[in-house]
Amino acid sequence: MTVHEELEERISAALHRAGADAGAPALVGPATRPEFGDYQANGVMAAAKKQKANPRELAAKVVEELDLSDLAESVEIAGPGFINISLKGEWLAERLTQVHADPRLGVPEAAVPQKIVIDYSHPNLAKEMHVGHLRSTIIGDSIARVLEFLGHEVVRHNHVGDWGTQFGMLIAYMDRQVEEGDLSTELIDLESFYQSARKLFDSDDAFADLSREYVVKLQSGDARVRSVWQRFIEASLSHCEEVYDRLGVTLKRADVRAESAYNDDLPAVIEDLRAQGLLEESKGAQCVFLDEFKNKDGEITPVIVQKSDGGYLYATTDLSAMRYRSGEVGADRVLYIVDARQTLHLRQVFAVARAAGYAPDSVSLEHYPFGTMLGEDHKPFKSRVGGLIKLMDLLQEAEDRAFALVGEKSPDLSEEERHKIARVVGIGSVKYADLSLNRTTDYVFSWDTMLSLEGNTAPYMLYSYARVKSLFRRAEVDENSLSGEIIIGEKAEKVLAAKLVQFSAAVEVVAREGYPNLLCNYLFELAEAFMKFYENCPVLRADEPVRSSRLLIALLTARTIRQGLALLGIETVERM
Repeated sequence: MTVHEELEERISAALHRAGADAGAPALVGPATRPEFGDYQANGVMAAAKKQKANPRELAAKVVEELDLSDLAESVEIAGPGFINISLKGEWLAERLTQVHADPRLGVPEAAVPQKIVIDYSHPNLAKEMHVGHLRSTIIGDSIARVLEFLGHEVVRHNHVGDWGTQFGMLIAYMDRQVEEGDLSTELIDLESFYQSARKLFDSDDAFADLSREYVVKLQSGDARVRSVWQRFIEASLSHCEEVYDRLGVTLKRADVRAESAYNDDLPAVIEDLRAQGLLEESKGAQCVFLDEFKNKDGEITPVIVQKSDGGYLYATTDLSAMRYRSGEVGADRVLYIVDARQTLHLRQVFAVARAAGYAPDSVSLEHYPFGTMLGEDHKPFKSRVGGLIKLMDLLQEAEDRAFALVGEKSPDLSEEERHKIARVVGIGSVKYADLSLNRTTDYVFSWDTMLSLEGNTAPYMLYSYARVKSLFRRAEVDENSLSGEIIIGEKAEKVLAAKLVQFSAAVEVVAREGYPNLLCNYLFELAEAFMKFYENCPVLRADEPVRSSRLLIALLTARTIRQGLALLGIETVERM
């Protein structure tokens, strides 16, 4: 049991003995400031409000009923009814000894592992990935890593767009190139080929009509058209794999579950909805009307699942996907790492899936929305000429800028080592700048901010890790053979020790709520606590057994930072 779980259980029991309803949560969390102790229980106010009692008086009764003498040196009431807990140095030392011996750093595996489908990244094929695909990709990947670390079975679904008008346009354009004897190597550059086809599509009505005819051929199974389509798919997926490899995310070709995978099931979805009495025709389209989408005038916003011309929509494909994930995959949770602008769409699809029984109540459907990446002008981030920035170009610029920074700060390093560090720092900075912010908000992309060695940034975190590791080089100590007793005496030692035992809670809240920034905040606070420890508690100059104890605490700090960054998909380097 983690310290967070132990405190939650004991304080909740004391709340009940003090007169609160059984099961009233203690709402335990890390203290917001060291002077408030190590942990704070905030559940008294809610319990008092429900009981119509004075919160401070209820808090006093809770403290009377609470016995934390084995692990806390003080339990105090603050403000209107907060309970502040300061842990004993001896207890922290014992817990850190246990954490040091645990490869998982005190993070237990889930008591009841679940099968969790995560829908993320989902680029549109036929053109190169751009910055608009970045947030879903790295947020989804970090959540997947955290859930797997906790022992859940994670099923990655990369719901790529491979089945729309753009493919009819591309195939028609390729045929025209062949006919004109002008089929060049443009296909190698997906973006150029797409832009040329798009320009013709927008300017030539006859070509646009021809493109739509090709869509019909594609979706009806025309063998030759399917063969050409497959060429585009292969080229597109190969490009995606290069991006994923460069970005260091865990998505593989086998994780692709494209729109086309559900094509054959779409008529069955329509017939099933009709058989259940959920369909209603409106202006020739097949729609589902649900009361929960009724406005103040009593009008219901319909969920359109089939157009008047018989075509299907994203909602139809999403319903088929939900049925597949819930039924054939057997998911307990399905997480959608999808742009906040799709909130209404997903609410509607979730509601229809529930009504149709495609996702029973036992299956949790969760939308993890995220905001938009903005440029310095606070508009959607684009290139200097106004176009979307290719993701590969962004990552290359990140590495180039990091290489210049490393050369400036550490000119004595070899060029090979500078390139290695620049790759980790550059890619890590792009990812950390996003993950360190609340995903629901828009954020301004700034090279200066993300590559800064100050503040909650990847360079600062990587530097903190490298600084800890340098202690062992200077001490000429093999960290694998380091042993001894952990001693907690100084205040800075105690603050760092308390922060180290909070790692498990930080990981678990990301798994539960899908906010990677909470793990970033924890790691930043840990690095800050270590810096204060380093400044106030001499390590290499200390006498034994304090010297070995402080080296052990430093090693635990490095291991925790490395593991935390790994869960975010960020590598570490031994020196900066």
